[in-house]
Amino acid sequence: MKEKVEALKNEILAFSATNQNELEQFRLRFISRKSVVGELFNEMKNVAPEERKSFGQVLNELKNTAQDKFKELIASLEKGDNGFDENVIDPTLPPSDDKLGSIHPLTITKARIVEIFKRIGFNVSEGPEIEDDWHNFSALNFPENHPAREMQDTFFIEKDPDIALRTHTSSVQVRVMENGKPPIRTLSPGRVFRNEAISARAHCVFHQVEGLYIDKNVSFKNLKETLLYFSREFFGKDTKIRLRPSFFPFTEPSAELDISCFLCNQKGCNICKYTGWVEIGGCGMVDPNVLENCKIDPEEYTGFAFGMGIERIAMLKYQINDLRLFTENDIRFLKQFRSVNW
Repeated sequence: MKEKVEALKNEILAFSATNQNELEQFRLRFISRKSVVGELFNEMKNVAPEERKSFGQVLNELKNTAQDKFKELIASLEKGDNGFDENVIDPTLPPSDDKLGSIHPLTITKARIVEIFKRIGFNVSEGPEIEDDWHNFSALNFPENHPAREMQDTFFIEKDPDIALRTHTSSVQVRVMENGKPPIRTLSPGRVFRNEAISARAHCVFHQVEGLYIDKNVSFKNLKETLLYFSREFFGKDTKIRLRPSFFPFTEPSAELDISCFLCNQKGCNICKYTGWVEIGGCGMVDPNVLENCKIDPEEYTGFAFGMGIERIAMLKYQINDLRLFTENDIRFLKQFRSVNW
């Protein structure tokens, strides 16, 4: 019997596994309950009582040798030095330490904005990033001499001066108005392009989300209440808003949207420039000319529109001070958003 044990020990020590199948053969022969080692333990009853203690010690040493060898074979195959097929699943192997990725902060911000407006009936609409002059400028009441039509502000397609990379997602709203009938309540998130120098506060490629609501008897009060609802849902229930008179070609009257600084509670900080207010976007009542351009009767329908930069909202929410961080794909920056909750 001792000779049999010694032979098995030598076989175990000499065994090598170059793939998953050979590793499984070792496990079945020396580790499993029905292995040759297990059968030797079953033969203990045939051993003389005075020899059982010493024979049991020998079998335990053999069992430990087999288990240690099995661990060595697993470690060797995990290194990939022996042609180990990584596509084969082995339930006996220890679990790997998978490192989960993280959602980009702009994706988180966009999803949160969309989710808030969907609650009050807004649907999502999308459109092309390469637009013609009509949808990007003319239908939106931009005059012929408006600065946005110049090369220093817009990326035009060289072969066709009437085709450009869209400068705002308002072009999507034009398409929605052309192809649908009021009531219209839509949200248009997407990437836009401006011919600007890249810096900590500006970029030539960024993201906007714009909203549009057209129906009978839509008022400026409806616009204010909608923006107040969004601001409190996104930034906190104690958030206040302020609308300052402004000008946009496609809205009249127009306003800039400010929120109370939630970082300093309006006490004054470098984010709000010690004013207690932070600008997050623009808004206004849809200009009657825009409605006419899209074949909607301005005598019967009115509407409001608003827009904000997704990067701007994300920078405020997560206190990010450099716009370029969103596009540099620095893993140290992105890892911070692995466990972000809304």
